[in-house]
Amino acid sequence: MAANVRRELAEGTLGSSVSIIDPLRNHRWDRFVEQHPYGWITHLSGWKRVLDKNFPHMTGYYLVLKDPLGGIRAALPVYAVESWLTGRRLVSIPFATLCDPLATEAADVELLSEAVLRLGERLGISRIEIRTAAAAHLLDRDRFHVDCLRKHHFLPLCEDPELVRQRFHRTCVRQRIARAEKSDLCLIRGKRESDLREFYLLHRITRKRKGLPPHPYHLVKALWQTFEPQGMVELLLCRRGNETIGGLLLLKYKSRVSIEYSAVNALHNDLSPVHFLFWNAIREACREGYGVLDFGQTSQHNKSLMEFKSHWGAQVIDLPHFLYPNVPPRSCAAGEESMSKKLLQFVCNKAPDTALSYLGNFCYRHLG
Repeated sequence: MAANVRRELAEGTLGSSVSIIDPLRNHRWDRFVEQHPYGWITHLSGWKRVLDKNFPHMTGYYLVLKDPLGGIRAALPVYAVESWLTGRRLVSIPFATLCDPLATEAADVELLSEAVLRLGERLGISRIEIRTAAAAHLLDRDRFHVDCLRKHHFLPLCEDPELVRQRFHRTCVRQRIARAEKSDLCLIRGKRESDLREFYLLHRITRKRKGLPPHPYHLVKALWQTFEPQGMVELLLCRRGNETIGGLLLLKYKSRVSIEYSAVNALHNDLSPVHFLFWNAIREACREGYGVLDFGQTSQHNKSLMEFKSHWGAQVIDLPHFLYPNVPPRSCAAGEESMSKKLLQFVCNKAPDTALSYLGNFCYRHLG
């Protein structure tokens, strides 16, 4: 029954004003994302193609409001995430830091929000999560519970990277960049899948050290294959001799560059490969005319990472998640979540390297 409903809703309507489209077949979608002030790479049809191919437990529904000529005036992509471990929910958008509703009017967001609730009813899903950044002021805070535990750091850029560099913390950043520049470190732009694989193996070890499951290689590879030919993904590697000791995978779209995945060999921290890579990413983004470099999402409880990002002169904003139903989490549930995170960290820390990929694949089968 649920499968039949999903097929019926793949392209259809949710009331008199909201339609559901398939961005892989609708030629207007990517052009709409390109023109919208909140449009980001995670809104593009290519992102849906990556999720469709690699995560069968997700189904995307792209809700749109159309203008009188049939063009798209506002939209809200959401994904039904089906998991026996974490439950069933509607999420916008899986594995995306920036994924605002593509609307600039509160009235349009209200129509789209009501349509998402109707979609949940049709699918038999009661939990809904709308993730925001710039569009947070448009959502009804009486209808949703607002979770502001996640923060987003971003660095405004200009044409002269040296002016940006002056904003960095003197001892924590500028001195470490200077140390790295005096070392025998080399910047390499990854162009082959062997480069990506080399980066991923280091990324997997980095995630283990932090007590986090690694992102599945098939996700990283799919993003690379989908967006690299268009110049929207770039791989930067830091090498010392023949050894890769750090790397960044960047997303690049419109005026933004985002540090999406990072990796470092902790045995070489004395050479500051992370600062070497970040500085080169910032310097190149300035020279290429980008206006913003994103440092990604951070939990407000991760004080050390919050401090690291602030040392680069980054500004910080909330990343509000609007949750339905509007019920604040119970304290015992928060405690249970904390225990689950500690257990996951313990397992990741202790798992042998050969098992890490299986662990990551399992975890991301239930995330979204």
